[in-house]
Amino acid sequence: MRTYRYFLLLFWVGQPYPTFSTPLSKRTSGFPAKKRALELSGNSKNELNRSKRSWMWNQFFLLEEYTGSDYQYVGKLHSDQDRGDGSLKYILSGDGAGDLFIINENTGDIQATKRLDREEKPVYILRAQAINRRTGRPVEPESEFIIKIHDINDNEPIFTKDVYTATVPEMSDVGTFVVQVTATDADDPTYGNSAKVVYSILQGQPYFSVESETGIIKTALLNMDRENREQYQVVIQAKDMGGQMGGLSGTTTVNITLTDVNDNPPRFPQSTYQFKTPESSPPGTPIGRIKASDADMGENAEIEYSITEGEGLDMFDVVTDQETQEGVITVKKLLDFEKKKVYTLKVEASNPHVEPRFLYLGPFKDVATVRIMVEDVDEPPVFSKLAYILQIREDAQINTTIGSVTAQDPDAARNPVKYSVDRHTDMDRIFNIDSGNGSIFTSKLLDRETLLWHNITVIATEINNPKQSSRVPLYIKVLDVNDNAPEFAEFYETFVCEKAKADQLIQTLRAIDKDDPYSGHQFSFSLAPEAASGSNFTIQDNKDNTAGILTRKNGYNRHEMSTYLLPVVISDNDYPVQSSTGTVTVRVCACDHHGNMQSCHAEALIHPTGLSTGALVAILLCIVTLLVTVVLFAALRRQRKKEPLIMSKEDIRDNIVSYNDEGGGEEDTQAFDIGTLRNPAALEDSQLRRDVAPEALLPARRAPAAPASTDVRDFLRQRLQEHDRDPAAPPYDSLATYAYEGAGSAAASLSSLESATTDSDQSYDYLREWGPRFRKLADLYGAADGDRDS
Repeated sequence: MRTYRYFLLLFWVGQPYPTFSTPLSKRTSGFPAKKRALELSGNSKNELNRSKRSWMWNQFFLLEEYTGSDYQYVGKLHSDQDRGDGSLKYILSGDGAGDLFIINENTGDIQATKRLDREEKPVYILRAQAINRRTGRPVEPESEFIIKIHDINDNEPIFTKDVYTATVPEMSDVGTFVVQVTATDADDPTYGNSAKVVYSILQGQPYFSVESETGIIKTALLNMDRENREQYQVVIQAKDMGGQMGGLSGTTTVNITLTDVNDNPPRFPQSTYQFKTPESSPPGTPIGRIKASDADMGENAEIEYSITEGEGLDMFDVVTDQETQEGVITVKKLLDFEKKKVYTLKVEASNPHVEPRFLYLGPFKDVATVRIMVEDVDEPPVFSKLAYILQIREDAQINTTIGSVTAQDPDAARNPVKYSVDRHTDMDRIFNIDSGNGSIFTSKLLDRETLLWHNITVIATEINNPKQSSRVPLYIKVLDVNDNAPEFAEFYETFVCEKAKADQLIQTLRAIDKDDPYSGHQFSFSLAPEAASGSNFTIQDNKDNTAGILTRKNGYNRHEMSTYLLPVVISDNDYPVQSSTGTVTVRVCACDHHGNMQSCHAEALIHPTGLSTGALVAILLCIVTLLVTVVLFAALRRQRKKEPLIMSKEDIRDNIVSYNDEGGGEEDTQAFDIGTLRNPAALEDSQLRRDVAPEALLPARRAPAAPASTDVRDFLRQRLQEHDRDPAAPPYDSLATYAYEGAGSAAASLSSLESATTDSDQSYDYLREWGPRFRKLADLYGAADGDRDS
């Protein structure tokens, strides 16, 4: 058996923002009288079965932003099992249950405890249930319902940007798009007009307008000129509720800049300009600057300058300075004050970038007049030609005039000019110049064959101002004169075979000539007159500057004549005629049957059975080698004879190097017999020197005997002079063989061995400081001093 129970949920939709002064359980005013119920079913065995519902209401609405002092009433939950005895308990769960939404567990009244904001959360999903307070078991199944927050206009429109920045070209047509602004409203766009935004312009008229629905800003005034005003600030308002009264609004600022277009032509601030420049200005020299003003900016303000007409169209040029947009007038060609003093030019300034839609405003260019005055300067002399070319014959005599150069001062003063030759270009001083009239003449003889062209420089200097000078090149060509005789092109030495036939060609001759005649060389060849009559050969002139030597007879004998010297006369056909004689050597040789030379030596034919040439050369080399060997042997033997015979330690020369004591002076007679020196007369005439081999000496010359009273010093001087005059004496120093000290010395002996016998008070203690090697020596000398003292 089923038991049907009914759960009644009542919800009153009241007026906006209701207020309550009595308990909500007893309040019924302000809600509709009609009730809508949700019927649920269940049994006592905890089996919840869904029964037939009479009508379902599962969605409720609540106004946001409630401002009353009491809780906002949402609705009432009621079950048909509720008998009013408090046995049932109503429970609410879901979004915000217990915090945002509370329920009276006895009466089932639901209230909102806080102000609700649809923009934060538009929908709340809750679950309601009635349970038995005593058993805790549900008497009705859980029912889910939705509370939607009704929107009110509590949010003003907000623009996506606080400040907008936009640009539009100047002179734009009305209605030209500038920028679009957008505002958003957080209210519900599906409920009423709270989110319906309308745009309007608060500031910026009459220059701009805005479309109310789209927020598109457009130009509203024709021909807005950037040059008059460039920046505009427009304030746009966005208002909800479709712009009606009571709607909320927000504003934004739009900064609009007019961009430049080329709507202004360049203009010169003055119509005439005047400049000065010296006539000495080289091409490319800037003279002055002109500038046309253009109200535009960027590439629209770029200006190009050009000279359109005028007297100096080919003398001057104008270029544009890209940084300053100025026209720089420069010199194009060299100026001359004496020829023209003033030039007038027409200079045009134009825009290279022109917009066709603004051509109706007029031509985008302007013209100014430029006057240029040329200033006179002291210029150097000017030659009548850029270069001079002169000619002179090579046989010209010294001081022959070649030509002249001319220069004059271009200034109005016409200062006199003097001429000179740059000696760096004429180091040999071959030419000279008349300083007054510029005549060039020779100072030395010329030779075309040595140097054909002479390139010199002539200097013209103002006499009144030597700093003003100019130079000109002078090219002097030396003309040829027939002053050189022709000669053989090479040295000719040929041969003729012994079995040669008559009229046989044995050699072709060629000639050269240092001269260079205008018509070319024409040489003639012939035998010298002294050899023409009895010659065995003839000369055949080929008329092409060559000649051939021909045999005149059949057969030649080299035993009779092995060599012929053939004098040939070579002449040219120029004026005056020059000729020379060259000699051709013709040797008679033995040839094979093909005419190839085999031998030209007559000696080989005289002794046909003798040795060959190679054998004779070998024999000659052997003879030369033998002679060289003999000469070397004789030289070595001669050198060997000059070596000293005595090589022992007693040799006088060695004593100088090898002795270890001072010697006894004149008392020592062991090394040398001093008695001989004291008695020069005792020297035997036949006595030989002990340091030279006897056979190497020439016969001794008799020297006059010295008197008995001759001093030893005079004797030595006499012998020294004799040896100096003797060409056969060997190069030994005779003084080295004597040990004579002399009569005595004021300093006495310098030997340290005799220092012990002196009475000196010398101290030898300093030797101890020299080290252990000298300490013993100090002890010896110190002990000796001590013994003397004692």
